[in-house]
Formats: sequence, C-alpha cells, structure tokens
Amino acid sequence: MTPSAVSHQIQQLEDFLGISLFQRHAGRAVLTNTGQAYAREIGHALGLIAEATRRAAPQSQTGHLVIASGPSFAAKWLQPRLPQFLAANPGVKVRLSTLSDRGDFDNARFDIAISYGRPASPQWHAEPLLIERLRPYCSPQLAEALGLKTVEDLARATLIHSVNALTWAEYLRTIGHDGLRPVNELWLDRSTMAIDAAVAGMGVVLESELLTAREVHDGKLVPLYEGASLQVETTSYFLVKPPGYRHGTRIAAFEKWLRNGIAAERKV
Repeated sequence: MTPSAVSHQIQQLEDFLGISLFQRHAGRAVLTNTGQAYAREIGHALGLIAEATRRAAPQSQTGHLVIASGPSFAAKWLQPRLPQFLAANPGVKVRLSTLSDRGDFDNARFDIAISYGRPASPQWHAEPLLIERLRPYCSPQLAEALGLKTVEDLARATLIHSVNALTWAEYLRTIGHDGLRPVNELWLDRSTMAIDAAVAGMGVVLESELLTAREVHDGKLVPLYEGASLQVETTSYFLVKPPGYRHGTRIAAFEKWLRNGIAAERKV
C-alpha cells in the first residue's frame, strides 16, 4: 500500500472510533496513549487469529510443515534428529507440536503426525510406522550393584512403569516369568520420565530400544539379558495424515526421511 492509502485507512479508523489514534507533527505521526493501548489489544487479538488460522489450515502455509507427535517420541527421537531433515530440505519451516494421547487428534491440526497407537477414529489415515522392540534397561551402576544377571534377579530391583505398548506384567508373562514380584515399583506417565529415572539409578525400566538408543550409546543405560527370547516386539507407532490430506512434496520428503532414519537405526 502507498503512504497515502495507509493514511486514508487510519483516518477511516479514527472516524469510526471517534478518537485520535495519532498525534501528527511536521509530517510524522506518533501514537497517542489511547492509540498505544488500542494497538496492544488489537495486536493480541490479531495474533490469536493468525495462530488459529495456522492451526486450522497448516497446509496453506508456504514452506511450512506442521508435525504432531507423541511427547516421548518427539523428545527422545524426532527433535534431536530434525536438524538433519532441515539441512537436507532447505527452505522448509517445521512446526513441531505434541499430542498427549490419541484423543487429541480430534482437535489437532497438522500435515503429518506420529501416533503412539492407532487413532480411535476411522477418519484418520493411519499406516504402521514402527515395530517396536521392548526390553529391560537400567544404569550400568545399578546392574552391577544388584547383580542383575538373570530375569529372576529383577525381584531385587525397583521396576519402573511408563505408559507404553507393554506393561511389566505382560512382559513377564510373555517371557514365562509371571510369578516374579519386585522389591518395589514406580509408575511414571511418560517414557521420557521413566528413561531419565532409570539413568538416575532409580530402577529398571521396560522400554523401547528406539527411545533409549542415545542413552545406551552414551553408556548411561545398558540392556539387560541379551537375546531375542527376552525382548518383545509390537507395532506401536503409526504415521497419521488428516482427512483429505494433500501429499505435497514437503510431506513426502519428511515421510521418506522418517522411514529411512528408523530403518537405518534398526539395522545397527
């Protein structure tokens, strides 16, 4: 807009409000106190409208990719690796938000999402993303202090529970040790919290090898009881797209990068 057009719009607004928003001096316009207060309120309201628009129609944003994910996967796997995706896809702007549970999908707006468990509503386009392998982990110091050499030794440990695809009771039943009773138990409602508790030596956690990969690599956690018979596999993560999604180049690039990244780490 030209300066004269802006001036005309301001004059129309002042006429509508019946107040002066600016003081004009020698070709300069300075906000009055009333104008400053009005600008703050309007700015807040316009910000809310802009944010609501971004959430309602994420695919309309040029260069933006809106990703939703479960909090533990976002924190432990996705966020640390996003710089790799951004480096390979210059110009793409990523907005990452978290979903507390599968029920959040009804109110969320995204281009693509990683869900822990299949969304309940059939309106979502969901595809299996990952067959998760779960096994017990603890700090190397705790493993040595308690002498955790066999499954039966878990009776001397605190078992840390988190919200994942397999409970400790289901795991122990699956591997044929459903009669085991630990010395203590601790319940936490996020995998991130459970993993951090295990790193701190608070007990043994039953967790995914995907989410514990960094802690294992850094030597902060060790997997107990090597062997396929003592690990359990389950399809727990799904790739979700909204109803009527458009398979744009940004979405396709992210999906390819995500699947390739997971596959590469599973081979290690």
